[in-house]
Amino acid sequence: MSLQISTSTSGSNSSSAQASTTEQVAANDIVANTSSDANNIDNGINLATVLQPYFRPDEQTIVCGALNSDRVIALANAGVEVVLNLQPDDELCFDEAAAVEQAGMYYQHLPICGVEDLKQLNILAFDRILRQYHGKKIAMHCQSGNRVGAAMTLRAGWLRGRKVETAMERGYSHGLTSLEQEVHNRLLVPR
Repeated sequence: MSLQISTSTSGSNSSSAQASTTEQVAANDIVANTSSDANNIDNGINLATVLQPYFRPDEQTIVCGALNSDRVIALANAGVEVVLNLQPDDELCFDEAAAVEQAGMYYQHLPICGVEDLKQLNILAFDRILRQYHGKKIAMHCQSGNRVGAAMTLRAGWLRGRKVETAMERGYSHGLTSLEQEVHNRLLVPR
């Protein structure tokens, strides 16, 4: 993109009009490039309007709440390659595995019912899944994103050796909310 701005100090109206037009075209190019770059991330689909809640910690990672068939299709159209579901079966309202696989994505299911399932064995399984699909565009979800955020926090602290504050920040970016105190307490216990 080239930005051409006329610096003519001539008193003629045509020079001023030309400079304003050139500046406006350049400004429009900047806006168009910015919005197209953002849309290219998800093939032109604004996932923030489809998924609620919605967290985007990085370009390859989407964290959201519960899915339905329309949201699965939106994720597939947005270029998602893997769906990781942390909801137990009794929270699901449709055959998510079949819908995800029919849409052409990989499906992983690691039920985390709540605080009682935030143990090292499950965090190791969570880590294995993320490592298996490293570099792929992944959507992780539970009912609200809170359990995903909790799992990411514990992974950062327990398995990656991050300081408590750093691990908590990682969790917040991935949806950690109401499990915050419990997760913080678990990070303080030596593993």
